[in-house]
Amino acid sequence: MLQKIIEWLESHYSHCFFKDHFGIDCPGCGLQRSFVELLKGNIIESILLYPALIPILLMFFFLGLHLILKFRNGAQILKLMFITNMSLIFLHYIYKLIIM
Repeated sequence: MLQKIIEWLESHYSHCFFKDHFGIDCPGCGLQRSFVELLKGNIIESILLYPALIPILLMFFFLGLHLILKFRNGAQILKLMFITNMSLIFLHYIYKLIIM
């Protein structure tokens, strides 16, 4: 079942509007490929493609738990997780722009 989902995702990659029109990657480029690699179990490859994917998934998981369980400092933790994720995305984007 998971293999069929992976095959479907690989055959339905969407094109990046930003990259098509401006010729450079956007901050989200690599997210789809990273997610597919994570589903395949290639954690290192997933991190190399898009380092913020796993922290983003953890943030959404924590958000779900916070909405159900109402953690005392949940909002502050979510803010910190969001800032961390945005920093990872920004730093990775700058790295990709310098390398390319």
